[in-house]
Amino acid sequence: MSSEDELLILVDEHDRELGHLSKRICHDGDGVLHRAFSLFVSNRSGELLLQRRSADKRLWPLYWSNTCCSHPRRGETVATAADRRLLQELGMTADLRHLYTFSYHARYGDAGSEREVCWVWAGVSDDTPRPNPHEISGCRWITPDELDRETVERPEDFTPWFLMEWPRVREWRGSVMGNR
Repeated sequence: MSSEDELLILVDEHDRELGHLSKRICHDGDGVLHRAFSLFVSNRSGELLLQRRSADKRLWPLYWSNTCCSHPRRGETVATAADRRLLQELGMTADLRHLYTFSYHARYGDAGSEREVCWVWAGVSDDTPRPNPHEISGCRWITPDELDRETVERPEDFTPWFLMEWPRVREWRGSVMGNR
């Protein structure tokens, strides 16, 4: 599973690889720019699978977020990493499609920061989620309308990257996620 000693891929603002550094150092202070990904998995009914991050997470523990988010390993494509982590974290598979890539920085108090070039993917799966308790404290399916309402009423319950990604992912739902 994921560890603070895992080497992350350092990148420049154009996502060109620069080297490798431990996850711990990449997330210290204001963070070091590295490659990451976010997955949004919907079921055939059009509901999105949200995960609640484990209480053991250093950054944003117990916050609601997209289906899965992580980092590719050294020598691994983002597509391979996305498939790997979806299976490891939720015991699921999905036919994922890359939607877009963006950069962001978000600080979590004194605990550290995320500073990432993040690849955003979406797909559909009717697999039953089996959350890995080391990564996820819970998960739930939610309709897009309910999610829109929750992000407006309680944005403090969600990770910052999710709040940045969801409006744009919502636009893509019809072609990627079986919007009904």
